[in-house]
Amino acid sequence: MAIERIVDTGVHDDSDEQQIEVSLRPQNFSEYIGQERLKRNLKLAIDAAKKRGEPIDHVLLYGPPGLGKTTMATVIANEMGTNIRITAGPAIERAGDLASILTNLADGDVLFIDEIHRLSRTVEEVLYSAMEDFKLDIVIGKGPAARSVRLDLPKFTVIGATTRTGSLAAPLRDRFGHIYRHEFYTPEEIGQIIARSARILESSIHPEAAKMLSTRARLTPRIANRLLKRVRDYADVNGDGIIDTVLTTQALEMLEVDELGLDPADRHLLTSVIDNYGNNPVGLNTIAALTGDEATTIEDFYEPYLLQLGFIERTPRGRKVTPKALKHLGRGTAGSQQKLV
Repeated sequence: MAIERIVDTGVHDDSDEQQIEVSLRPQNFSEYIGQERLKRNLKLAIDAAKKRGEPIDHVLLYGPPGLGKTTMATVIANEMGTNIRITAGPAIERAGDLASILTNLADGDVLFIDEIHRLSRTVEEVLYSAMEDFKLDIVIGKGPAARSVRLDLPKFTVIGATTRTGSLAAPLRDRFGHIYRHEFYTPEEIGQIIARSARILESSIHPEAAKMLSTRARLTPRIANRLLKRVRDYADVNGDGIIDTVLTTQALEMLEVDELGLDPADRHLLTSVIDNYGNNPVGLNTIAALTGDEATTIEDFYEPYLLQLGFIERTPRGRKVTPKALKHLGRGTAGSQQKLV
């Protein structure tokens, strides 16, 4: 069983954590910190749609996990003044599952499909006509008596979220009128998110402590909120509940999260490549074997931030650890076997 990492960008299977995460989510554009270009474009599209009395065109949001794609879908629905139905690609196993969801939507409703790249091809084909013509083709009966029936659907908006746009079928991707990438946040934006979350959680945090957390949150709101909650717990047990730099430093040392937000799993990945392959390119499957993770986990959860830091680079022959990473790890040359102090 995989160990949950504090800096994991996925949602942990913890009902309390999920409830807290939902409570911290902004509900409108004024509360949503960061993603300014995305907010500006979406606000224009929403204002135009409301002026015409139409639902906003279908929206595809893509980018690394934990950057607020689900939150943005909720904000879009709230700004449009409509209801949102949330589901995920793996949960829609058959065309009948999708038909059940679509026929229960009302005019203007938003259907948010997380991990939309994991829809099966048969489900995708049903979704094509639903998104383009707002029609649903279903087959009634079996054998020679089977007949096709076309049902009218309400005018709705599909908001899809994916970490892998390349895995989406081109016909599905082409049916989205708005396609936007979620970018990593700046440390300043993460600091604002931490301060806002602390107010919602009714915790007192010093500005210096918030700044310290912002540099270790991997430019990702989900990780920032998770770190804040862990440091808050530490401050409640080992202090007076006020989050200052001393308690924050102690909590982060206990969590083994360094000044750039790397945890033991990140450092293990980098040092395993250095110790076993030096400065030579390493294939993705080889890295997965070294770390004991799946190749998709490496791509989705390790690589985005390490690439953002410039600690690894992709080459035609594989991944390489950069001199910048060697310096951070306290290594000399790529072939050095010097151990971390």
